[in-house]
Amino acid sequence: MKHIPIVDLQGSLDATAPAAQQSARELFAALSQIGFAYIAGHSVAPATREAAFAASRDFHASTLAQKQSLAINAFHRGYMGMASSTIVTSSVAKVTRPNMSESLMLMHELPPDDPGLLAGLPMQGPNQWPDWLPSFKPAMLAYVREVDALGRHIVRLIALALGLPATALDHHFDHPTTFLRALHYPPQPPAEDEQIGSAPHTDYGIITLLAQDDSGGLQVRPRGGDWIEAPPIPDTYVLNVGDMLARWTNGRLVSTPHRVINRSGGDRYSLPYFLDPSMDTLVECLPTCTDADHPPQHPPVRYGDYLLERLNRNYDYRKPAEAASAPAA
Repeated sequence: MKHIPIVDLQGSLDATAPAAQQSARELFAALSQIGFAYIAGHSVAPATREAAFAASRDFHASTLAQKQSLAINAFHRGYMGMASSTIVTSSVAKVTRPNMSESLMLMHELPPDDPGLLAGLPMQGPNQWPDWLPSFKPAMLAYVREVDALGRHIVRLIALALGLPATALDHHFDHPTTFLRALHYPPQPPAEDEQIGSAPHTDYGIITLLAQDDSGGLQVRPRGGDWIEAPPIPDTYVLNVGDMLARWTNGRLVSTPHRVINRSGGDRYSLPYFLDPSMDTLVECLPTCTDADHPPQHPPVRYGDYLLERLNRNYDYRKPAEAASAPAA
């Protein structure tokens, strides 16, 4: 594939509807060949999405002191300043320079009596909200509700595409690990070094649903091919497969490298939503993805262990002070 196909969900989140089978077939064709698809005919209201973008722009227009008051914490929630992440775990490039972006990371909301929150388990903590922007939290929570419903429907379509019952994977997402990253990329001037908006990488988890503004800059590298553009298409999401889904499906669905270079001359904003399973999920080859000719390619792995290993290596705040301040090799 030399372009990213469009899969139209026809406005339905019903995995039992006849149209779902067609969507599942189209989704499998796209995700097994290029690992990406544009999702049209989805259920996220344009007004909900635009309110989330407006909230993100307001946050990034705040003073640096305000943003830094929400500095990212051990639960991976909060503000990450410019050039504070370097994708050293990239399997597709030797990355030595940090990404030229800043972001506010929001994860799954937890009730005050959640056992994981009370115990301080990894990734189970409260989100940090900018209280100087009273409309920010309701806008983001409304957005998460709608994009999460879309993500869960896509997981069901993937199950159907793999010859499983639509709800076969649902229980892994009863207590999901989710990330909403409110990203801001400053204008990227022509440069001779390798410091770009987001260095070539694959995503860690199951699926990513990306809402991007009209700036462009996202590029994808299909297997055996060169970088191709993934330009914004109005009222669509860019869906891509993460490493854990590729592993779960024994490589039937592919996790494809992508990067961001903001050459628009202005600021770029995006809202990637990452829908992953519970931290305790054991990711092992699904039964419909292996046979005598296709043995499992990977041993089982606990999703939480896999996730923490990558976060610990890629984010400055999770490293010892002396290591984080050392120059890149």
